[in-house]
Amino acid sequence: MPLLPPVEYAVAVERYLAASGLGDGSRRVYRIALHTWAWALTDRTAPTGPERRRARPPVLPLALLDRPEAATRLRAAVDRRSRDTDPRTLNRELSTLRAALAWWRAQGWIGTDPAEGLRPRPLPSPGSGPEPLTPEQLRALFALRVPLREQVLWRLLHESGGTVEAVLALDADDLDLPHRRTRPPAPPLTWQAATARLLPLLLAGRTTGPLFLTSRRAPAATPAADRCPHTHRARLSYRRAAEVLTAHAPAHTLRRLRPRPGPPRP
Repeated sequence: MPLLPPVEYAVAVERYLAASGLGDGSRRVYRIALHTWAWALTDRTAPTGPERRRARPPVLPLALLDRPEAATRLRAAVDRRSRDTDPRTLNRELSTLRAALAWWRAQGWIGTDPAEGLRPRPLPSPGSGPEPLTPEQLRALFALRVPLREQVLWRLLHESGGTVEAVLALDADDLDLPHRRTRPPAPPLTWQAATARLLPLLLAGRTTGPLFLTSRRAPAATPAADRCPHTHRARLSYRRAAEVLTAHAPAHTLRRLRPRPGPPRP
């Protein structure tokens, strides 16, 4: 039996997330993204930074999405956000909105697609990369109260200068903890005191398996190389790592954690 159409956008968001089959962490990230578009649809600017996660979205009738002005407001919001948001993050949030709109249309709750005509933002050319975070932005990011996994990942990415892919591919036995470096055949990476203090806490006695793990047990089809033999959890994916960073710091991306060029840091 079809669900009765909800009156409010926020209720429609919760019904979509409940039917999505996503894990708790991914639902939180999707909820933040969808609530951000609610601010745009009421022609208001969404909060940024930590306030974005805590802010309650404006009350919005779902029927507003069928009005002509909804598409105009969304286009304006995308233009505004593109000025200070990494294009990968913006494209991911647009994709989240499109998926929700398609599901609502399939339920018969709305009849139009206000995101029609919106195109993904072009990505930086290979080798250019996004602008690294400033020292002030890094201090603010590292001061956030986040799980240990994120503390280690973000600091290791910054201190080592390694690519996101290389860091997420590290295994516990790739690390030479006393010398603050990786062992061959892992990519040659080094790190500093902040990461060195946190790594033993993250490992907690693990000597093999992926360094960075998901919070859930690995699916049965997960390759052995991407499953921890101690906890039976899976290797953390790029997508999930990016979602968690975006949830805590919407304007930042994992690639912006790389160090700025210049003289070696003390």
